[in-house]
Amino acid sequence: MLRYLYADQLKDYPALCASMFRDRADQFARRLGWDVQVDELGWERDDYDALNPLYVIWQRPDGTHGGSMRFLPTTGQTMVRDHFGNLTVGADITSPLIWECTRFCLARGAAPQVAGALMLAGGELMRGFSLTHFVGVFDARMVRIYRMIGSSPTVLGSSGKGRDQISVGLWEYAPDARMRVLRRAGISSALSEHWFARAFGHPPQIARQAA
Repeated sequence: MLRYLYADQLKDYPALCASMFRDRADQFARRLGWDVQVDELGWERDDYDALNPLYVIWQRPDGTHGGSMRFLPTTGQTMVRDHFGNLTVGADITSPLIWECTRFCLARGAAPQVAGALMLAGGELMRGFSLTHFVGVFDARMVRIYRMIGSSPTVLGSSGKGRDQISVGLWEYAPDARMRVLRRAGISSALSEHWFARAFGHPPQIARQAA
């Protein structure tokens, strides 16, 4: 199932929290070899996790992490602004209608539907909070995943080559893309809206109308 949790809510889900940060360490430090901080618990966390971001998490039946993404409004501190401004063609991306999406993580052995479910949740956030775009940093391996899911970004800029290439991309809200991602994830529209309403008290389309 999908859960939408702010950082200050993670304490209520200790198994989910611990497994998410351990899986991030496994993916970013061990498998990808990124220069990230891993603490004595084996968790990968950075300064942006201290800003009370919103996490979208796929929770497995046993309560542990299957995949996740992290969201922050671009009106505050963001990874793109702080570290990848050279890839945004000179633009400072700051708007209440644009959020940053980072730390796309899949646990080892995650089912194929998990990546699609996470992208679906991103679209529900766009609908629910009247967002127009997400901006995010991604590596070369994600290009194929985004294309497979049916939700590819507009690339603003890239650095590096081959497997080491890092890009900044912009995703735009599009209702037809939601239908493609629903099919890819194998999740019904009603179930997706139920998960969103459980977190925020209303389904995403009503939140969009009220915003």
